[in-house]
Amino acid sequence: MSAESNEDDDEPKPKSRRGLLVGIVGAVVAGGGGFAVTYTGLLGGTPKPAAKSAAMPDPGPLPTFVPLAPVVMTLGGNNEQRMLRFGAQLEVNSRYTRQVTALMPRITDVLNTYLRALDLHVLESPSALVRIRGQMLRRIQIVTGPDHVHDLLISEFILS
Repeated sequence: MSAESNEDDDEPKPKSRRGLLVGIVGAVVAGGGGFAVTYTGLLGGTPKPAAKSAAMPDPGPLPTFVPLAPVVMTLGGNNEQRMLRFGAQLEVNSRYTRQVTALMPRITDVLNTYLRALDLHVLESPSALVRIRGQMLRRIQIVTGPDHVHDLLISEFILS
């Protein structure tokens, strides 16, 4: 009998899966609870965003766009003459639209003077338009005042 009883003892007994099941259920409950506490903001998390109201806040006054008269001019010396066609608009603070419009002859003069002084080699450079735009905007802001004109939007710059 001792041989038979040893064989019965050597067989592995089925392990209980109860511990594994309790661990999985516990992890799911803890994860769900943690999410709920964080989402509602009970433990110092970010609070749930409030519902947006139907009325959007007023963004303030919209800018006004004042067109510049198109400029066509001949550039270059006696040997090589090229034509430049330039068109743009000014992005103006809407409170100062009248003042900027009244200063348009002076703005046109400043731009004509600047463009005529440029060398053709400068205009042919790939990055020329960015530099020229910045220079023209700065000159316009000197004429109009620092808060009057926000930007110079170039709509046409053709060198032929």
